[in-house]
Amino acid sequence: MHELIRDTACRIVEKLIAGEITPIDLLDVLEKRIAEVDSKVNALPILCFDRARDHACALMHQPVSQRGCLAGLPVAIKDLVDVAGLRNTQGSRIFRDNTPISSDILVDRLERSGGVIYARSNTSEFGAGANTVNELFGATLNPWNASRSAAGSSGGAAAALAAGMAWLAHGSDMGGSLRNPASFCGVVGLRPSLGRVARTPKFKIDRNLGIQGPMARTVEDVALMLDAMSGEHPGDPLSLPSPSESFLATTRSGKRPKRVAFSSNLGITPVDPQVAAVAERAARRFAETGVIVDEAHPDLREAHECFQILRAFDFAVSKASLLRNHRDLLKPEVIWNIEEGLKLSMEQIERAEAQRVAMAARVLKFFEEYDLLLSPATIVEPFPVRDRYVSECNGERFDNYIEWVAIAFAITLVCCPALSLPCGFTDSGLPVGLQMVAAPRADGALLAGAKELEDILGLRGSTPIDPRPAT
Repeated sequence: MHELIRDTACRIVEKLIAGEITPIDLLDVLEKRIAEVDSKVNALPILCFDRARDHACALMHQPVSQRGCLAGLPVAIKDLVDVAGLRNTQGSRIFRDNTPISSDILVDRLERSGGVIYARSNTSEFGAGANTVNELFGATLNPWNASRSAAGSSGGAAAALAAGMAWLAHGSDMGGSLRNPASFCGVVGLRPSLGRVARTPKFKIDRNLGIQGPMARTVEDVALMLDAMSGEHPGDPLSLPSPSESFLATTRSGKRPKRVAFSSNLGITPVDPQVAAVAERAARRFAETGVIVDEAHPDLREAHECFQILRAFDFAVSKASLLRNHRDLLKPEVIWNIEEGLKLSMEQIERAEAQRVAMAARVLKFFEEYDLLLSPATIVEPFPVRDRYVSECNGERFDNYIEWVAIAFAITLVCCPALSLPCGFTDSGLPVGLQMVAAPRADGALLAGAKELEDILGLRGSTPIDPRPAT
């Protein structure tokens, strides 16, 4: 049964539907695999196999046709959203004993779609910072080299996928928290369009910088999970209805883009030359199928100022009470971000919102000419895990822990779906991700294009790997 670790999620679902395996079999396989390898990467600090087996047994008493599109497939959930009866620490000592009594909408939807939750994946404190480390559970290490970061804040999810401890994993993304780990760990991660995945509103009804999304080892598996996660819900007034065709069907449709743009830096950030070269080689391989590949990008010149302000405002809205009551238990970066938010003037917020509207309008115009925008998903190869964040790149120093992820957060601001696709390796054998971006709500076209390039690149099957020691 251990060979199931290498199967895709889609293939596992086929076996579940055919009755070749059961959800209990899969949980047994995962429990053994986690015992073998998680001590080497620290990806899944909270396990709930008893809860998972209870749910799996209940599913097995239902006809296969009624189990949902996941049919009993296990899913790992990031330690930021509520799962009924399971600790939600948010990577913080403040919430080390927090056990919610009800689940977030997205968790409930996954379970109703046949997903079986068996573990929580590690995250940075409150999802802040692109290195998955916190004072409760420590650092998640990169399976490709244990001395390197898995990025963050969905690093536990990405590392679990890469090391064969998950077929599907939930992630979340504000400034690249889902795309960065996917890039660093050689897996696929999708930040969907706004409203595509319903979630339980907290702090602010229209809070939309942060998005919940699927992570997996292949594009088809990501599409399968998006089908399980998506759809409108009365509890989230901004949620979108599911499309008439499933995302998995659209992904498999063979539809390809006609014209794409590649940019090594989106005009706003330094990028390591080797990372840029790997990403560009991959992007230009689209031309093998007749796709026109131009060098171009939309005008995103306001991205840095705009994101810093809107992110700080979000931190003030969502975490000011934690600063007042638990300052001594917060990490310095979170304190800084909250305080920056509390200092904002209405004029600054007004300016940032206007900048976002202007950039989004220019991006919509850009997508009238191009089907996809491609760039490196991250600007460096996986950095040493001992570093809190990337402080400089290609000779340019950054002022704070957020600046280095501009290539991702610029896309957040303009409301586009974005995917990180494994596209090659650096000279040191570390993964590089290609960021693929489509127009708002064009998630299906994005997935279809990503599968097309995935087929061309031939890297599918590079994971899972046995975690490799520090070098």
